[in-house]
Amino acid sequence: MDFFQQIEIDEILRNIFVYNKTSPLIFTRFFFWAFFAFVLLGYSFVYKNRNRSLRAGFLFVASLFFYYKSSGFFFFILLFSTFTDFFIGKLLYSSKNELFRKSLVAVSVVVNLSLLAYFKYSYFLIDSLNTLFGTDLQTVNYLAHLANEATGTHFNVNQILLPVGISFFTFQTISYSVDVYRRQTEPVKNIIDFGFYVSFFPQLVAGPIVRASGFVKQIYEDYKVTKVEFGWAIFMILKGLIKKIFIGDYIAINFVDRVFSDPVTYSGFENLMALFGYSLQVYVDFSGYTDIAIGVALLMGYRLPQNFNAPYKAKNVGDFWKRWHMSLSSWLKDYLYIPIGGNRSGSVFSYISLGLILAIIVLLAGKLILVPVFALLVLIFALLSRISPAVKRSIDTNINLMLTMLLGGLWHGASWQFIIWGGLNGVGLVVYKFWRKISPWEKRNNWLVNLWKIAITFCFITFTRIFFRSESMEVVNGMMHQISSDFSFNIIPEIIVAYKWVFLVMFFGFIIHWLSENWKEKIKNWFIGTPIWLKVVIAAIVVIFVYQSISSEMQPFIYFQF
Repeated sequence: MDFFQQIEIDEILRNIFVYNKTSPLIFTRFFFWAFFAFVLLGYSFVYKNRNRSLRAGFLFVASLFFYYKSSGFFFFILLFSTFTDFFIGKLLYSSKNELFRKSLVAVSVVVNLSLLAYFKYSYFLIDSLNTLFGTDLQTVNYLAHLANEATGTHFNVNQILLPVGISFFTFQTISYSVDVYRRQTEPVKNIIDFGFYVSFFPQLVAGPIVRASGFVKQIYEDYKVTKVEFGWAIFMILKGLIKKIFIGDYIAINFVDRVFSDPVTYSGFENLMALFGYSLQVYVDFSGYTDIAIGVALLMGYRLPQNFNAPYKAKNVGDFWKRWHMSLSSWLKDYLYIPIGGNRSGSVFSYISLGLILAIIVLLAGKLILVPVFALLVLIFALLSRISPAVKRSIDTNINLMLTMLLGGLWHGASWQFIIWGGLNGVGLVVYKFWRKISPWEKRNNWLVNLWKIAITFCFITFTRIFFRSESMEVVNGMMHQISSDFSFNIIPEIIVAYKWVFLVMFFGFIIHWLSENWKEKIKNWFIGTPIWLKVVIAAIVVIFVYQSISSEMQPFIYFQF
């Protein structure tokens, strides 16, 4: 073998086994499907083994490799969370001392949230403190510093990067500890099984968030995938690829991203269409990921929970949040909304959460004058609560709802945009709670009323997406200004012609979404019922068609940034 051949082989091996930050491993890359093929090949030797930990161990190692190729050496953070919560779970289950058990679950929550906060909110906190107090604090990556000291590496200590999927796997490990504390589930038998539960690669980096109570028992069950489930898994994967690449990436690259990058250079109509386009894009992107995750997991015999249920068919904001990112919505409900009092009353946790939100708003605004203003508002609410138990309960429950949505906004990131986005959704939920009591249309169910409800809900959710998508308030202001004052009706036909293919793809996406469930079921059942050779032909046609539609570098999934 000559020198140049050796270099070529080394380059191939490096591409396969070494993390490349410019080309992370994602579902839409051909490398992922080669990786998955090798996983299935190896899995075929262990999936029937009576030692379930051998099967789990194989997938645990594969998942760690997947995460390394997706996020580099951050897989050590994943291992840290895995070991920490595994041993906490063991102690929680075996202990009879209630105070000790509460302390353990508090440790789990604090450790996981501190880890999340360090990577996700360090820059925000340091910048805010510098603005408030005129200091010159610098962000330091202490983990990189320790690694450099211990191993002689040369990681950049002045930069903190966000590990892919950290918001998802930290929530997953927190829910495990809380469920074991509540004795709603038994602890996982060994560290290999628990590592597999935490790191299972199809849902690792963008969900759905998997509860231990629904997943762990599958680790110890026999492998079983019926013919119908196999067909459904392939159908979900193909559907996810169409959503992500053909619809989401196409309208993002050719229209939505361009408008959001500089909205004042586009007309009001273009801004409005970009906003509706983004509503479609974020749905097909995120639901496309979870469709592929569900299909890939099912081929290996594991059932992941549904994460989306036609959210743009929702008739009100409450209905929307029961259909959108269902695993996160149910997580926030079970581990945040209900513990702080839910629809019953307030709690100490409510007041702590309220204090946290108000403190973050003060930091974002950079104005200490807001402290006495907020103190006065809290005092007013406290006085109103003394009028009657009914008034107190109404205030407490609506505050709990607002806090849940505001903290849900902060989960996405520490910025005014996410605070406003979460707050608007909270206001929408509170307003609907009161409106449904007096609405003359609430109990009507004819098609015209339902169409009106769906349209109003969709437009409201789309409006909130201005804040979710925009990288700064300048972008928000620019877009809102263009829509309200520079609509230019006379150039609309020209714009439609210029972006005809983008608008046709958007139209196709919305029509498919609003298609009746009966039609969707018929299409799914038809595909499942086709012979295997026809499934192969259809899959080949879809893959060729989808990848031919790519007009740029592969786009990362939107929720990877969270």
